[in-house]
Amino acid sequence: MSNKGEHLKDEGSKVQVVVAGATAGLIARFVIAPLDVVKIRLQLQIHSTSDPLTHRNLDGSPIYKGTLPTIKRIFREEGIAGLWKGNVPAELMYVSYSAIQFTTYRTISQALQTVVGEHRMPAALESFIAGASAGAVATTATYPLDLLRTRFAAQGTQKIYSSLKSAIREIAANEGLRGFFQGLGAGVGQIIPYMGLFFATYETLRLPLGGLQMPFGSGDATAGVMASVLAKTGVFPLDLVRKRLQVQGPTRSKYVHKNIPVYRGVFKTMKNITRVEGRRGLYRGLTVSLFKAAPASAVTMWTYERVLNTLLDMEAAKNSR
Repeated sequence: MSNKGEHLKDEGSKVQVVVAGATAGLIARFVIAPLDVVKIRLQLQIHSTSDPLTHRNLDGSPIYKGTLPTIKRIFREEGIAGLWKGNVPAELMYVSYSAIQFTTYRTISQALQTVVGEHRMPAALESFIAGASAGAVATTATYPLDLLRTRFAAQGTQKIYSSLKSAIREIAANEGLRGFFQGLGAGVGQIIPYMGLFFATYETLRLPLGGLQMPFGSGDATAGVMASVLAKTGVFPLDLVRKRLQVQGPTRSKYVHKNIPVYRGVFKTMKNITRVEGRRGLYRGLTVSLFKAAPASAVTMWTYERVLNTLLDMEAAKNSR
């Protein structure tokens, strides 16, 4: 692995960065897919004894309780494939997102270095700005795939969309272009501080942890885990709001959770959730989200580092001939 302190900002050509980022996203997504489905199911679950609109009592208790019981229930009722629902749009999203994110991060970092010149800003601040910008660009570019992933994951045994193609066609026909961007404000509002904190923390921790000579170069993975846990906890309420908004529209009452209220706007949604479910309602699924985010970030950063270094070694070997 490179010893450069700012390898994410300076190393590799754009093509190498895209290939490494896309590969990292592809592998990470497949590994954490079941936890992602569980997270979405828990985030969409309303914990209230009364309907938020009519205030009449609702029958039954929450469908899902806890990470492992939720995994077991999905497996029992929907089979092993149920734990990978929405994986096709999710894989497309993760591959595209990672490629765009790492490329944008590198480009903006280098631009900041050029603009500031000799009087460079602190490395952590530079990483925060580049990470936040990269997250905003990647989130906006891939948001329709994120929305499709959420809707497929929210489907139970009753099929709302039979295929990716039919989902795109139905959303376009019934909700228009705007339908593909439900909750984008919450998505961008969440990802800017999240990715800013993530990259700033990762760049700060990577070298000290790398100096510990951990097996298999796991210092990168450990730094990714720590950065992800810190950043994810801070912005989780916006992530939950984004999921609730993504399932709005004509199919809202057809998902696993039949009692999803009508939400409009990021702040109104947060206010509604707090009133009906309390502040705790904004953190539904946080535990499984951290379980998911930690390995996802570890796998992403570890894979990205390994693939990029392999490509750099191959290029060096080719040039030395």
